Amino acid sequence: MDQSQIEELNHRFGASSPEEVLSFFIKKYKDKVAFSTSLGAEDQVITHMLSGLGLTLRIFTLDTGRLFQETYDVLDITRAKYHLPVEIYFPDASHVEAMVSEKGINLFYDSFENRLLCCHIRKTEPLKRALAGMDAWFSGLRREQSLSRHDIRRVEWDEQHGMIKINPLVDWTHEQVWEYIRKHHVPYNKLHDQDYPSIGCQPCTRAVQAGDDIRSGRWWWEQEGQKECGLHVKEAGKKDER
Repeated sequence: MDQSQIEELNHRFGASSPEEVLSFFIKKYKDKVAFSTSLGAEDQVITHMLSGLGLTLRIFTLDTGRLFQETYDVLDITRAKYHLPVEIYFPDASHVEAMVSEKGINLFYDSFENRLLCCHIRKTEPLKRALAGMDAWFSGLRREQSLSRHDIRRVEWDEQHGMIKINPLVDWTHEQVWEYIRKHHVPYNKLHDQDYPSIGCQPCTRAVQAGDDIRSGRWWWEQEGQKECGLHVKEAGKKDER
């Protein structure tokens, strides 16, 4: 898919609802599209929308081995409520063992490089396995979430994985997400009620103060502008095109 086709899709779905976007790409790619859920607020909204479409879609999540208990709780509640199978991908145990043996269990606090290594082994590699054989995938990214995401689009070319990436909620606000959750009684991670707007691994996530950037509670010991784990970062020097 070239850039002109990406532009055409963004123009076509510029004013479309998330449900319309989900429905179109599920029908287009069938068993070659998947939804990666972190079980965060945005992804829970998408899961609820998917449950009402009556369409078959692969849904998976990444279990890094360092998640909050509240994240596991919402996974169980979501499975029970929507009766949707959620595949769980774990990091390669031998890679985790080698990393921890060499650098320690909490290596991510020691350096930015160590943190990226941990995220790569626990998140990026499992995501690559989960997306193998797919032609497209959905994510819950929103432009408003952070400065590093302000230029994302509804439809992008994911250079890292060589496929289409679709962000149905790209232009939704924080308020829209939570209005939808309350209106439709969508199950959500209870840590959101304790000032955790963005929830990842337990050692790398903390609550934020009112008015702080949404992702300021992620890897808070690092410099601003580094608040990504590698799952949604474009390769240096490349655009979302093919």
